[in-house]
Formats: sequence, structure tokens, C-alpha cells
Amino acid sequence: MISKATLEDIPALNKLVNSAYRGDTSRKGWTTEADLLDGTRTDENAINDFFSEQGSTILKFVDEGKIIGCVRLLKHGSQLYLGMFAVDPTVQNAGIGKKILLAAEEEARRQNCKSIDMTVISERKELIDWYKRNGYVEVGEKKPMVFDNPCGGIPKKDLYFITLEKFID
Repeated sequence: MISKATLEDIPALNKLVNSAYRGDTSRKGWTTEADLLDGTRTDENAINDFFSEQGSTILKFVDEGKIIGCVRLLKHGSQLYLGMFAVDPTVQNAGIGKKILLAAEEEARRQNCKSIDMTVISERKELIDWYKRNGYVEVGEKKPMVFDNPCGGIPKKDLYFITLEKFID
């Protein structure tokens, strides 16, 4: 079931996001960034800040009482930014990510947004291809990865983001 996350979900969201992207646990799935960055992906303080940010919504996917997927959405103008998208590595490839993407699109419609945009590490070809199969396109924009907060990770090499976008009908 997909619903809006609450402040009480912060510890579980933190654990989920970090397990999906960093460390040995992340290697059980296909979304690992462990070869690109050391450290954590986020922390509880950052997630807490998202809840108080104007236009921010965090959706959670709960199965048998456990949060196994999430996404953060941030409205900016007529777009919805998609970030902090994570699925428990032990249940990846079961369609949960697709369901979360569809819920994000529904939220975009509810908020009268014309598109959803996101940034993805350029080296994440398999992830970029997955988003493309789900209707996202590269918009040609590259952004340097700025590491001004160590809770976001420590790069093992020079990295940059590419921007993807999907128009909502």
C-alpha cells in the first residue's frame, strides 16, 4: 500500500534509503551506488528537513507493516521533482518501483504539475535506461555533484548528474 509518510517513519526511511544505495546490503539489488560513493546516502536530520520543506511530500510503500519503498516529491513551479526513490534491495525487480513511479505521477496530477523531473548520476546507465523505459527522457542538462554535506556520501571519482523529465498527461 502506498501512502504519505509521517515524521514517525523517519528512522525506517533512513534505513531503507541507505540500504538501497550504499554498503554491502545495497549489492543485493541493482540500485547500488557503493562502487561510486562511500558513506551514507542520507541521514535522519536530512529526511526530517524534507518534511518541513514547502511543497515536499514523501510517499511510502508498506508491505506487511514494513516500509519497503519510498520517494520524495518536491513541487517547484509546474514541475514535481522526484528524489530519494528507494526500494528494499531484497525485493527489487518485483514491480514495486513501477508502482511508486505511478503513484508519483498521480501525485503530480493531483498537484496540477505538467511534468516530473529528476537528477540521476550519469554513471548509472542501467537506472537511466529503466527510467527511459518508464517514459522519462534526458533533457540535456548536466549538473555537478556538490558534496557540501558529508551525509550525502563521499565520491570515489568525479561524478555529475543528468536531468530526466516526463510530461504528465
